[in-house]
Amino acid sequence: MEKLDYKKQDKDLYLPKAEPVLIDVPKMKFIWVAGKGNPNSEKGEYQEALQLLYALSFTIKMSKMGTRKIENYFDYVVPPLEGFWWNDGEKNVDYEKKDKFMWISLIRQPEFVTKEVFEWACEEVKNKKGINVEKAEFGELKEGLCVQMMHIGPYDDEPKTLEKIEEYIAINYLKNDIGNVQNGVVRRHHEIYLSDPRRTKPENLKTVIRIPVKKEK
Repeated sequence: MEKLDYKKQDKDLYLPKAEPVLIDVPKMKFIWVAGKGNPNSEKGEYQEALQLLYALSFTIKMSKMGTRKIENYFDYVVPPLEGFWWNDGEKNVDYEKKDKFMWISLIRQPEFVTKEVFEWACEEVKNKKGINVEKAEFGELKEGLCVQMMHIGPYDDEPKTLEKIEEYIAINYLKNDIGNVQNGVVRRHHEIYLSDPRRTKPENLKTVIRIPVKKEK
């Protein structure tokens, strides 16, 4: 039986064209870790967050190989890493101030994952891998109305793509909604990483950039 690949099932969420498009993002389940600091620091919080996120995600995925049988389990491809970004004291992202980055890194989870399954995975990761799981959280997020676009190239070149997104927002009677609260969550600059930077040249990196918006009254 073929594994479910969310990138293929939900192409509108993960594979936009290299031009802005309006999208209504539905409710999904995630595991996330919040932190701060430069993501390029070898031993910084960001690298620790990624280690934890992948450990939990693959523990759940590979549960099929062990004694834990998760109700309604189906085989799937672990979805790509995502991140919400802003700067300390500011609502937007300033790429020149990486040391002041604030972020929430997250990975989507299949529909069968529950709070109980998440807590089981945390115990497995803590006991078998010796990883501190205290910063990990699980829940549902609904982003709602956003403008997104595929960015191809280095992360530091993202401002060029953001300019195109802002132009689209302006001419389509929309308003950038970063920093405002929706469904109990502060809306943020959102990125989805479709390329592995360890194996991909900077000029070929593919990143979905998503900006929350609202319609002008």
